[in-house]
Amino acid sequence: MGLYSGHINKLIDELAALPGIGGKSAQRLAFHLINMPKDKVKRLTDAILDARENVRYCKECCTLTDSDICPVCANKNRNHRMIMVVENTRDLAAYEKTGRYEGVYHVLHGAISPMLGIGPGDIRLKELLQRLQGDVEEVIIATNSSLEGETTAMYISKMIKPAGIRVTRIASGVPVGGDLEYIDEVTLLRALEGRVEL
Repeated sequence: MGLYSGHINKLIDELAALPGIGGKSAQRLAFHLINMPKDKVKRLTDAILDARENVRYCKECCTLTDSDICPVCANKNRNHRMIMVVENTRDLAAYEKTGRYEGVYHVLHGAISPMLGIGPGDIRLKELLQRLQGDVEEVIIATNSSLEGETTAMYISKMIKPAGIRVTRIASGVPVGGDLEYIDEVTLLRALEGRVEL
């Protein structure tokens, strides 16, 4: 039997199902939402629904965007011959915060993980290979320093090297097991500048 009424329990359960939200955080959020003015709650729910209905994958790099081509890919001042491969959109955002990377990105939306049943066909590798048919000089692999990230990096390297495209890996300034989205800009920049040939 729940501690609160059905509607409150349902809200807590839905919030607790979100990544990174535990039971106590879900309770705090639920009571905060219940006590918010109705117009603010409506704006929040409208924003969630609007994002869910209008956000899609960029036709170039596969990041999340609300237009066909994301702002990075649409920017003619970026170096479109240099592609940084990242696991998710949050990693792209982390590198963009450095303000120093001038190339474009490719978002895989995951990493190869045989233990979890995630193979090369389950992430956006096919789209990356299609992009490499164009004028690309370097692919920078910036996957996480986890077992899955390293597996993905090696797989991509073996796929791309025969095409004669330079393949580099971000340097080890990023700690092993660390997620890029939680690493500060200086460390990310050092890792980018110290990348090595694979």
